[in-house]
Amino acid sequence: MPWHYIGSCPDGERFLLDGVNVWDAPWHDTRRHARIFDPLYQQPMVFGVYELRLPARTITFAAGEFSNCVWGFFREAL
Repeated sequence: MPWHYIGSCPDGERFLLDGVNVWDAPWHDTRRHARIFDPLYQQPMVFGVYELRLPARTITFAAGEFSNCVWGFFREAL
């Protein structure tokens, strides 16, 4: 399934997914991978797929480092 870019940020900087700061909850590794393209250079990359498991819902996303401590975030296309 295709993934779409939702944003990037430096390590630890506030980044919201569905209103939740990704750095405030543990990331659960799904052992899946997402083939994505760097939005700036269109370079193919492979990022891990993670879940934020909250009491009322689970947020699934792909994340990885574009460069040292600069994280990119993707969601599955609907």
